[in-house]
Amino acid sequence: MRCFSKNILLIVFTVCVVHLSAQSTVTLHFNNVVDGNNLVLDSGKYTNAAGEQFSVSLLQYFISNIQFTTADGKQYTVVQDSCYFFIQQSDSASQYCTVYVPAGNYTAVNFIVGVDSVRCTSNISKRRGVLDPSATDMYWGWNSGYIFLKMEGFSSSAPQDAAGLNKFRYHIGGFGGFKSPTINNIKTIQLAFPQNEILNTTNTHHSTIEINADIMKLFNGSTSLSIAAHPSVMFDPYSKTIADNYANMFSVLAIQN
Repeated sequence: MRCFSKNILLIVFTVCVVHLSAQSTVTLHFNNVVDGNNLVLDSGKYTNAAGEQFSVSLLQYFISNIQFTTADGKQYTVVQDSCYFFIQQSDSASQYCTVYVPAGNYTAVNFIVGVDSVRCTSNISKRRGVLDPSATDMYWGWNSGYIFLKMEGFSSSAPQDAAGLNKFRYHIGGFGGFKSPTINNIKTIQLAFPQNEILNTTNTHHSTIEINADIMKLFNGSTSLSIAAHPSVMFDPYSKTIADNYANMFSVLAIQN
């Protein structure tokens, strides 16, 4: 009987080893750009579709719930607890999001900009690492919710604040509410890979997906955003317009197998 138990354990162990060895590492590298050129904080000078000049002093956002589509149309969802990332333009290392994916051929990747409603309402014990409310400045204590994307900067089109600075602030969040409906700015991004490019993962290679995030799309999206008209947007109805705009700022630049 004891030998039989050992055999069972050996079989289970072998299956686990095979399963783990079939996992490949894939890195999503988020390149924050402006019209195709690397975003430069503070010193970069840009002009939006409204003709307003601006610079960016802060850009950061959450990426979560990464999912891959196989060549035959099946979906693989990355283990959720290993799938929350905090992208900061001021920290280049944070722009590399590495996950484990079964070996195979993939043609698309999906992810959420922000934090899903389930995790937003989970017990604090389920919100550690980058989701620890005290670990970043991306949580509204007064509103009990995460800021999904935060961009700040300066523009002469923005009115002077109390400190005498012409600063604009876009802090976009809102997961739909817990006990009653509220603003829902969770955005699922679906990116097909460039034509004839396939993510080919094996257990011996590390693959990288180069993704451009063009922050100009935040201004020049389906709705043109004017800094003069909307210099500060946080938890208010217009935040949906900005979220709809930045939902289109992502594109796959290249696949490196």
